[in-house]
Amino acid sequence: MEMSAAEPIDLRNLPLDKLIERSQVLVEALPYIRAFRGATVVIKYGGAAMVDPTLKPLVMQDIALMALVGMNPVVVHGGGPEITAHLKKLGKQAQFIDGQRVTDEETLDVAEMVLAGKINSEITLELNRAGVKAVGISGKDMGLITARKLYHKSRSGDSHDIGFVGEVARIDPTVIRMFEQHDVVPVISPIGVDESGQTYNINADTVASAIAGALQADKFILLTDVRGVLRDRNDESSLIESIRMSEIEQLIVDGVVAGGMIPKVRACLDALRAGARKTHILDGRQPHSLLLEIFTDRGIGTQIIP
Repeated sequence: MEMSAAEPIDLRNLPLDKLIERSQVLVEALPYIRAFRGATVVIKYGGAAMVDPTLKPLVMQDIALMALVGMNPVVVHGGGPEITAHLKKLGKQAQFIDGQRVTDEETLDVAEMVLAGKINSEITLELNRAGVKAVGISGKDMGLITARKLYHKSRSGDSHDIGFVGEVARIDPTVIRMFEQHDVVPVISPIGVDESGQTYNINADTVASAIAGALQADKFILLTDVRGVLRDRNDESSLIESIRMSEIEQLIVDGVVAGGMIPKVRACLDALRAGARKTHILDGRQPHSLLLEIFTDRGIGTQIIP
């Protein structure tokens, strides 16, 4: 029989040394639980941690534990692969320009259905099953995300219309604070609306960064499919554990931060500049990566700090 994430583990048959080991883990976590009680943590949930059936429940357990010990987790999710897969079922080929999805009206409808409907409701349900109150919302709800149209700029400096793709113009943090006051975990899909009522699909990293800044979050965590920022991208043991904001541009020039890591690092910078206190890029393929980062002496991944 499959055990629900909310069911306790039976420890009665564990040997004494294993019980002592578990107790030591809890003792090590105690100062962090005390330090982060009441802290706001914005989590960008994506990558393997969102699609791997063995990792998904572990992430939900991590977020639930954070909420149950008094932290205020805020979850922002993506869903690009599922949007592409659904478009394929409809016989529509996804188009990208420099990693940005060209979004016509039909693609926008699919993106909103997949993000605000399917994925958002699944995450919310799993958090509820893990024992916490969670609510799924779109950036369109209660004016949370005001968007504006985003034009793609080519390397030559020309602007190109890529459809209903937006960027964040404004975040209303009072919406999220309202949920925090009632111990409810908000699960946010990256859909926004402009002043005229037009809906836009927005990059989830960008949305999460803007929300972390608007909330002046204690932590902004990006779950990725790499260990963090590597000094040598071919050597996973070359992890850079801590980077200051002032060092980022030189790391980009040197090619240490490159490719898909550049927008993630820039999302961290934007969050810090807007008021977030600390940012982290974590390997979501590592089971319980959130707990390892927040509640242990060692921590994992790369932190980017002011």
